[in-house]
Amino acid sequence: MTTPYRSLDRLIRPRSIAVFGGKEARRVIEQCDKMGFSGEIWPVHPREEEILGRRCYRLVADLPEAPDAAFVGVNRALTIEIIRDLAARGAGGAICYASGFREAANELADGNDLQEALVAAAGDMPVVGPNCYGFINMLDGALLWPDQHGMLRVESGVAILTQSSNIACNISMQKRGLPLAYVMTAGNQAQTGLSDIACAVLEDPRVTAVGLHIEGFDSIEALERLATRARELRKPVVTLKVGKSEAAQLATVSHTASLAGNDRVSSALLARLGIGRVDTLPELLETLKLLHLHGPLASADISSMSCSGGEASLMADAGVPRSINFRPLREEQRNPLRESLGEMVTIANPLDYHTFVWGNRDKQTAAFTAMMQGGYALNLIVLDFPRLDRCDAADWVTTCEAVVDSSKATGAPAGIVASLGENMPEETALTLMAAGVVPFFGIDEALAAAENAAAIGAAWARPVAPPLLRSFPEAGDIVTLSEAEAKGELAAAGVTVPRGRSVATPEEAATAAAALGFPVVLKGLGVAHKTEAGAVKLNLASHDEVIAAARSMTAVASGYLVEKMVAKPVAELIVGAMRDPVAGPVLTIGAGGILVELLEDSAILTLPATQEAIRDAIADLKISKVLNGYRGNPKGDMAALVATVAAAASYVVANASKLEELDINPVMVLPEGQGALAADALIRRRK
Repeated sequence: MTTPYRSLDRLIRPRSIAVFGGKEARRVIEQCDKMGFSGEIWPVHPREEEILGRRCYRLVADLPEAPDAAFVGVNRALTIEIIRDLAARGAGGAICYASGFREAANELADGNDLQEALVAAAGDMPVVGPNCYGFINMLDGALLWPDQHGMLRVESGVAILTQSSNIACNISMQKRGLPLAYVMTAGNQAQTGLSDIACAVLEDPRVTAVGLHIEGFDSIEALERLATRARELRKPVVTLKVGKSEAAQLATVSHTASLAGNDRVSSALLARLGIGRVDTLPELLETLKLLHLHGPLASADISSMSCSGGEASLMADAGVPRSINFRPLREEQRNPLRESLGEMVTIANPLDYHTFVWGNRDKQTAAFTAMMQGGYALNLIVLDFPRLDRCDAADWVTTCEAVVDSSKATGAPAGIVASLGENMPEETALTLMAAGVVPFFGIDEALAAAENAAAIGAAWARPVAPPLLRSFPEAGDIVTLSEAEAKGELAAAGVTVPRGRSVATPEEAATAAAALGFPVVLKGLGVAHKTEAGAVKLNLASHDEVIAAARSMTAVASGYLVEKMVAKPVAELIVGAMRDPVAGPVLTIGAGGILVELLEDSAILTLPATQEAIRDAIADLKISKVLNGYRGNPKGDMAALVATVAAAASYVVANASKLEELDINPVMVLPEGQGALAADALIRRRK
């Protein structure tokens, strides 16, 4: 369903603010005054004559004009009345502070009804919330925010949006040097979701990047709109999407859903859109620092320098699970590094430069410059400051100055990484940010930032993905096709299947086997997990063997499928599809056969999928080593595999409104030039 887009410009960048309520409204005025808001503020109260030196108005109708923004901090019933009056007056938008709406529906019987009434009262006027604190705009000093915070006015910076007001409070207190332009909350997202708020802040030319803390996607359409606009404006978006513990919502009889799961689908969706994803709040903040200063990275090639072999090892180990590359040094870098660092230093990446140049700004600058001339997307220097209350940090300051000098001389992006976050003083972080060097709090956080910035850069370098397949299931009972029926449909869509025949009796099976030519495979029809049920017999070489095998299945099978035995494959894969409750139909590719769930080697593709995306997904699988001819074995027919997956994806797209589940397991990939075949298939769809 298409969601209407409402402009939030007046609400988030107001020239006039109306406040409704008691202590919360008073706090909003206090915060705006404290931060230097230059516009009009109009308190509305039924009894007070003035609040903080400002005249109080009794009703919305009494206001001098329609306010750009309103903070409504009254009870939930009165909130709806005020929202209705603001909408009628032509206000620019409102923050609904009150709780007791849909978030409390389990405890309050009328919670859902009240939330629907609130949305109806707002009409076309944007409403954020209910059950939210509001927002802080530190570019203009406009705070519809009823609490203290830790932010300062900035001229440019990032925006962070969250459903959680408490997390927004926590973020506002950060001491990491990150310039916060906006901190905004969305609460229940009754009418206006995080994605639409993010689109609004992206349009502010003073905003450099956006971070989202997402508990649940409000609208896929709005998320796509956000991703498109972010790419157009070259302003990256990164998310902290919670909910990894959620189980898949679809009950299935195949392996596909257990390999997918909601969280993996979320990751695939965000990757498709070119939106970064981190795992923790510290990673979110550190990634935003990098994006604020340098934007998406041109590659995942990273350099690292430290004055300790232990730190170099920490950096190298932390990079193992990440999609980053400590690319070896270029030959032209080695002599300058040797000249500046001496013969005792092993020239490598990560580099332990020892302490021979410690405290010497010129020599450190020469070494750092030589490293930064290597064409790396990001150059990191590990440096933990001593306690400023007990120690002298002069030499550490010298190292920072050398890093800044080298970065300016080469134009290369650089960052200083404190292996322990608390060992980066806030004043140092602010100084480094002002000089264009990223102060990273933690090694893992720094590498997460680099990984995400590189991933966004790679996504933006590719052609824009086609719009996500939007498909809503038709009504009707779900039926499971027989394997023969499923293979017939897939064959018509371009998937190659073994030659075979469906029969009813053991004797007919033997006759069919002779016609196909021995050896054959015999399968019992009407059985979901054939291997476990003993309903698969391989390599049957005679009439009698087929008869015996068929009779052994009579207790579980409703009929038989006889197929020509396929030659030994190079590898077996699974190709499946399921209906995700948010993203719609998605495709799973992974190592298949009987070890599919044990190996847990799979990738998720949102649809429609290009052949390039399919090839990339296969290349990322562990089993791709086998497909590429592991240890001298023959290579698999990669072209046939990609064509098979593409045909399966096309089948899913063509049948999206009816299809509930597809499971092709295994796809048998034969040696190069010999093809790939769907050896087993299951389809569940609505009548």
